[in-house]
Amino acid sequence: MITVLSPGLLTTVQDLGRPGYAHLGVSASGAADALALRTGNLLLGNPENTPALEMTIQGGEFQFHQDALIALTGSDFGRETWRAISVHAGEIIKLGPTRTGARCYLCIRGGIAAPLTLGSASVHLLTGLGGGRLHRGDSLTIGPEPPRPPLDRLIEWPWQNTGPIRVTAGPQAGWFCQPLDHRTYTVKEDSNRMGLRLAGPTFESTRELLTEGASPGAIQIPPSGEPIILFVEHGTTGGYPKLANVISADLWRLGQLRPRDKVRFQTIPISNALTLLREQEEWLRALVS
Repeated sequence: MITVLSPGLLTTVQDLGRPGYAHLGVSASGAADALALRTGNLLLGNPENTPALEMTIQGGEFQFHQDALIALTGSDFGRETWRAISVHAGEIIKLGPTRTGARCYLCIRGGIAAPLTLGSASVHLLTGLGGGRLHRGDSLTIGPEPPRPPLDRLIEWPWQNTGPIRVTAGPQAGWFCQPLDHRTYTVKEDSNRMGLRLAGPTFESTRELLTEGASPGAIQIPPSGEPIILFVEHGTTGGYPKLANVISADLWRLGQLRPRDKVRFQTIPISNALTLLREQEEWLRALVS
Protein backbone atom coordinates (compact mmCIF):
# COMPACT_ATOMS: atom_id res chain seq x y z
CA MET A 1 0.00 0.00 0.00
CA ILE A 2 1.14 3.57 -0.77
CA THR A 3 -0.28 6.78 0.72
CA VAL A 4 -0.13 10.02 -1.24
CA LEU A 5 1.24 12.66 1.16
CA SER A 6 1.46 15.28 -1.60
CA PRO A 7 0.40 14.84 -5.24
CA GLY A 8 2.69 17.54 -6.63
CA LEU A 9 1.34 19.72 -9.43
CA LEU A 10 -0.31 16.95 -11.45
CA THR A 11 0.13 13.25 -10.76
CA THR A 12 -1.93 10.56 -12.47
CA VAL A 13 -1.86 6.81 -13.00
CA GLN A 14 -0.78 6.02 -16.55
CA ASP A 15 -0.03 2.96 -18.62
CA LEU A 16 0.29 2.81 -22.42
CA GLY A 17 -3.31 3.89 -22.92
CA ARG A 18 -6.37 2.45 -24.63
CA PRO A 19 -5.79 2.32 -28.40
CA GLY A 20 -8.54 1.08 -30.66
CA TYR A 21 -11.41 3.32 -29.56
CA ALA A 22 -10.96 6.31 -31.85
CA HIS A 23 -14.16 5.32 -33.67
CA LEU A 24 -15.95 5.99 -30.37
CA GLY A 25 -14.28 9.38 -30.01
CA VAL A 26 -11.84 8.19 -27.32
CA SER A 27 -8.16 8.90 -27.90
CA ALA A 28 -5.61 6.46 -26.50
CA SER A 29 -4.25 8.79 -23.78
CA GLY A 30 -1.59 6.96 -21.73
CA ALA A 31 1.87 8.08 -20.67
CA ALA A 32 3.05 11.32 -22.23
CA ASP A 33 6.58 9.86 -22.38
CA ALA A 34 5.82 6.24 -23.18
CA LEU A 35 9.49 5.42 -23.72
CA ALA A 36 10.37 6.35 -20.12
CA LEU A 37 7.42 4.33 -18.78
CA ARG A 38 8.28 1.26 -20.82
CA THR A 39 11.94 1.43 -19.80
CA GLY A 40 11.10 1.76 -16.10
CA ASN A 41 8.76 -1.21 -16.23
CA LEU A 42 11.21 -3.45 -18.10
CA LEU A 43 13.91 -2.50 -15.61
CA LEU A 44 11.70 -3.77 -12.77
CA GLY A 45 10.66 -6.98 -14.52
CA ASN A 46 7.13 -5.67 -15.18
CA PRO A 47 5.25 -5.99 -18.46
CA GLU A 48 5.92 -2.68 -20.21
CA ASN A 49 2.22 -1.70 -20.05
CA THR A 50 2.13 -1.86 -16.22
CA PRO A 51 0.46 1.25 -14.63
CA ALA A 52 2.84 3.73 -12.97
CA LEU A 53 2.65 7.29 -11.62
CA GLU A 54 3.23 10.17 -14.02
CA MET A 55 4.27 13.44 -12.34
CA THR A 56 4.29 16.74 -14.22
CA ILE A 57 6.71 19.62 -13.46
CA GLN A 58 6.48 19.12 -9.67
CA GLY A 59 7.00 15.69 -8.10
CA GLY A 60 4.89 14.22 -5.32
CA GLU A 61 5.53 12.73 -1.90
CA PHE A 62 4.58 9.12 -1.20
CA GLN A 63 4.81 6.86 1.85
CA PHE A 64 5.29 3.15 1.27
CA HIS A 65 3.69 0.81 3.78
CA GLN A 66 5.46 -2.27 2.45
CA ASP A 67 8.84 -3.11 0.98
CA ALA A 68 8.98 -2.33 -2.72
CA LEU A 69 11.30 -1.99 -5.68
CA ILE A 70 10.94 1.20 -7.73
CA ALA A 71 12.49 2.97 -10.71
CA LEU A 72 12.45 6.70 -11.45
CA THR A 73 12.58 7.52 -15.16
CA GLY A 74 12.01 10.50 -17.43
CA SER A 75 12.67 14.25 -16.96
CA ASP A 76 15.70 14.86 -14.72
CA PHE A 77 16.57 11.19 -14.84
CA GLY A 78 16.78 11.11 -18.65
CA ARG A 79 20.46 12.12 -18.72
CA GLU A 80 21.61 9.58 -16.15
CA THR A 81 21.81 5.85 -15.66
CA TRP A 82 18.60 4.25 -14.47
CA ARG A 83 18.42 1.50 -11.89
CA ALA A 84 16.05 -0.31 -9.57
CA ILE A 85 15.86 1.19 -6.05
CA SER A 86 14.76 -0.66 -2.91
CA VAL A 87 12.20 1.08 -0.68
CA HIS A 88 11.44 -0.19 2.83
CA ALA A 89 8.10 -0.20 4.63
CA GLY A 90 7.51 3.19 6.26
CA GLU A 91 9.92 5.00 3.95
CA ILE A 92 8.85 8.26 2.25
CA ILE A 93 9.82 9.08 -1.33
CA LYS A 94 9.77 12.84 -1.99
CA LEU A 95 10.39 14.30 -5.44
CA GLY A 96 10.83 18.03 -6.06
CA PRO A 97 10.44 20.16 -9.19
CA THR A 98 11.92 18.98 -12.47
CA ARG A 99 14.97 20.82 -13.74
CA THR A 100 15.06 19.34 -17.24
CA GLY A 101 12.01 17.98 -19.01
CA ALA A 102 8.42 18.00 -17.85
CA ARG A 103 7.52 14.51 -16.62
CA CYS A 104 8.93 11.92 -14.26
CA TYR A 105 7.64 8.36 -13.80
CA LEU A 106 7.55 6.43 -10.55
CA CYS A 107 7.42 2.80 -11.65
CA ILE A 108 6.90 0.11 -9.01
CA ARG A 109 7.56 -3.62 -9.31
CA GLY A 110 4.07 -5.07 -9.59
CA GLY A 111 2.69 -1.72 -10.71
CA ILE A 112 -0.33 0.20 -9.43
CA ALA A 113 -3.37 -2.08 -9.06
CA ALA A 114 -5.96 0.27 -10.57
CA PRO A 115 -9.30 -0.65 -12.19
CA LEU A 116 -9.36 -0.86 -15.97
CA THR A 117 -11.64 1.20 -18.21
CA LEU A 118 -11.72 0.07 -21.83
CA GLY A 119 -8.74 -2.14 -21.03
CA SER A 120 -6.53 0.56 -19.51
CA ALA A 121 -5.81 2.11 -16.12
CA SER A 122 -4.70 5.38 -17.73
CA VAL A 123 -6.35 8.56 -16.53
CA HIS A 124 -7.86 10.59 -19.39
CA LEU A 125 -8.22 14.02 -17.80
CA LEU A 126 -10.42 15.48 -20.54
CA THR A 127 -13.16 12.83 -20.24
CA GLY A 128 -12.59 11.51 -16.72
CA LEU A 129 -11.96 7.96 -17.92
CA GLY A 130 -9.79 6.05 -15.48
CA GLY A 131 -10.51 8.43 -12.60
CA GLY A 132 -8.61 11.68 -12.18
CA ARG A 133 -5.54 13.29 -10.72
CA LEU A 134 -4.26 12.09 -7.35
CA HIS A 135 -5.00 14.01 -4.14
CA ARG A 136 -3.46 14.14 -0.70
CA GLY A 137 -4.55 11.13 1.35
CA ASP A 138 -5.26 8.84 -1.61
CA SER A 139 -4.23 5.21 -1.14
CA LEU A 140 -2.68 3.13 -3.90
CA THR A 141 -2.37 -0.64 -3.98
CA ILE A 142 0.71 -2.34 -5.39
CA GLY A 143 -0.03 -5.16 -7.81
CA PRO A 144 1.23 -8.76 -7.63
CA GLU A 145 4.87 -9.68 -8.24
CA PRO A 146 5.58 -10.29 -11.93
CA PRO A 147 7.27 -13.57 -12.88
CA ARG A 148 10.27 -11.97 -14.57
CA PRO A 149 13.07 -10.83 -12.21
CA PRO A 150 14.21 -7.19 -12.21
CA LEU A 151 17.39 -6.19 -14.02
CA ASP A 152 20.39 -6.13 -11.69
CA ARG A 153 22.35 -3.57 -13.69
CA LEU A 154 22.36 0.11 -14.53
CA ILE A 155 20.71 1.21 -17.76
CA GLU A 156 22.47 3.82 -19.85
CA TRP A 157 19.89 6.12 -21.47
CA PRO A 158 21.08 6.59 -25.09
CA TRP A 159 18.37 8.91 -26.44
CA GLN A 160 19.02 12.65 -26.57
CA ASN A 161 16.30 15.23 -26.03
CA THR A 162 18.20 17.85 -27.99
CA GLY A 163 18.13 19.17 -31.53
CA PRO A 164 15.11 19.51 -33.82
CA ILE A 165 12.07 17.28 -33.33
CA ARG A 166 11.82 15.13 -36.42
CA VAL A 167 8.66 15.06 -38.51
CA THR A 168 7.31 13.61 -41.73
CA ALA A 169 5.19 15.57 -44.17
CA GLY A 170 1.50 15.73 -43.26
CA PRO A 171 -1.39 14.87 -45.61
CA GLN A 172 -2.03 18.56 -46.33
CA ALA A 173 1.62 19.69 -46.47
CA GLY A 174 1.15 20.84 -50.05
CA TRP A 175 -1.45 23.38 -48.95
CA PHE A 176 1.22 25.57 -47.35
CA CYS A 177 3.84 27.71 -49.07
CA GLN A 178 5.92 28.27 -45.92
CA PRO A 179 8.39 25.60 -44.73
CA LEU A 180 8.23 24.16 -41.21
CA ASP A 181 11.96 23.53 -40.96
CA HIS A 182 14.40 26.19 -39.71
CA ARG A 183 11.74 28.04 -37.71
CA THR A 184 11.80 28.42 -33.93
CA TYR A 185 8.66 28.13 -31.79
CA THR A 186 7.90 28.53 -28.10
CA VAL A 187 5.60 26.17 -26.18
CA LYS A 188 2.67 28.21 -24.84
CA GLU A 189 1.52 28.23 -21.23
CA ASP A 190 -1.95 26.93 -22.14
CA SER A 191 -0.56 23.69 -23.58
CA ASN A 192 -1.86 20.48 -21.98
CA ARG A 193 -2.26 16.76 -22.56
CA MET A 194 -4.69 17.48 -25.38
CA GLY A 195 -2.38 19.66 -27.43
CA LEU A 196 0.88 21.62 -27.40
CA ARG A 197 0.26 25.15 -28.65
CA LEU A 198 3.21 26.90 -30.26
CA ALA A 199 3.95 30.61 -30.57
CA GLY A 200 6.08 31.75 -33.48
CA PRO A 201 5.98 32.19 -37.26
CA THR A 202 2.52 31.55 -38.68
CA PHE A 203 1.26 29.54 -41.64
CA GLU A 204 -1.53 30.19 -44.10
CA SER A 205 -3.36 27.38 -45.85
CA THR A 206 -4.45 27.71 -49.47
CA ARG A 207 -7.51 25.51 -48.88
CA GLU A 208 -10.02 24.52 -46.21
CA LEU A 209 -10.41 21.04 -44.79
CA LEU A 210 -13.47 19.02 -43.86
CA THR A 211 -13.21 17.08 -40.62
CA GLU A 212 -11.07 13.94 -40.80
CA GLY A 213 -9.31 11.55 -38.44
CA ALA A 214 -6.36 12.81 -36.40
CA SER A 215 -3.37 11.05 -34.86
CA PRO A 216 -1.02 11.87 -31.97
CA GLY A 217 1.87 14.05 -33.05
CA ALA A 218 -0.05 15.63 -35.92
CA ILE A 219 0.84 19.31 -36.38
CA GLN A 220 -2.39 21.13 -37.17
CA ILE A 221 -2.66 24.70 -38.42
CA PRO A 222 -5.76 26.50 -37.08
CA PRO A 223 -7.05 29.81 -38.51
CA SER A 224 -4.62 31.75 -36.28
CA GLY A 225 -1.77 30.18 -38.25
CA GLU A 226 0.11 29.10 -35.11
CA PRO A 227 0.80 25.33 -35.00
CA ILE A 228 -0.80 22.93 -32.51
CA ILE A 229 0.80 19.52 -31.92
CA LEU A 230 -1.87 16.97 -31.07
CA PHE A 231 -0.92 15.24 -27.83
CA VAL A 232 -2.02 12.10 -25.98
CA GLU A 233 -5.58 13.26 -25.19
CA HIS A 234 -6.19 14.81 -28.61
CA GLY A 235 -9.56 14.83 -30.29
CA THR A 236 -9.91 11.87 -32.62
CA THR A 237 -11.12 14.06 -35.50
CA GLY A 238 -10.29 17.60 -36.54
CA GLY A 239 -10.99 20.13 -39.23
CA TYR A 240 -7.61 21.86 -39.32
CA PRO A 241 -5.13 20.92 -42.08
CA LYS A 242 -2.12 18.91 -40.93
CA LEU A 243 1.22 20.26 -42.04
CA ALA A 244 3.38 17.49 -40.57
CA ASN A 245 3.46 14.65 -38.05
CA VAL A 246 6.06 14.04 -35.33
CA ILE A 247 7.72 10.67 -35.96
CA SER A 248 6.90 7.84 -33.56
CA ALA A 249 10.50 7.66 -32.29
CA ASP A 250 10.28 11.30 -31.12
CA LEU A 251 6.80 11.25 -29.54
CA TRP A 252 8.43 10.76 -26.11
CA ARG A 253 10.15 14.13 -26.55
CA LEU A 254 6.76 15.86 -26.74
CA GLY A 255 6.04 14.50 -23.26
CA GLN A 256 9.10 16.29 -21.91
CA LEU A 257 8.32 19.74 -23.35
CA ARG A 258 7.67 22.45 -20.77
CA PRO A 259 5.94 25.80 -21.19
CA ARG A 260 8.35 28.35 -22.71
CA ASP A 261 10.62 25.65 -24.17
CA LYS A 262 11.96 26.42 -27.65
CA VAL A 263 11.11 23.95 -30.42
CA ARG A 264 12.50 23.43 -33.91
CA PHE A 265 11.58 20.79 -36.48
CA GLN A 266 13.33 18.74 -39.15
CA THR A 267 11.43 16.98 -41.93
CA ILE A 268 12.75 13.51 -42.78
CA PRO A 269 11.60 10.74 -45.16
CA ILE A 270 9.25 8.08 -43.84
CA SER A 271 11.94 5.44 -44.48
CA ASN A 272 14.27 7.23 -42.04
CA ALA A 273 11.46 7.52 -39.49
CA LEU A 274 10.89 3.76 -39.66
CA THR A 275 14.60 3.09 -39.19
CA LEU A 276 14.72 5.31 -36.09
CA LEU A 277 11.67 3.59 -34.61
CA ARG A 278 13.18 0.15 -35.30
CA GLU A 279 16.40 1.16 -33.51
CA GLN A 280 14.39 2.33 -30.49
CA GLU A 281 12.36 -0.88 -30.32
CA GLU A 282 15.49 -3.02 -30.69
CA TRP A 283 17.08 -1.17 -27.75
CA LEU A 284 14.03 -1.91 -25.59
CA ARG A 285 14.04 -5.59 -26.58
CA ALA A 286 17.75 -5.83 -25.78
CA LEU A 287 17.02 -4.85 -22.17
CA VAL A 288 15.28 -8.15 -21.54
CA SER A 289 17.09 -10.44 -23.96
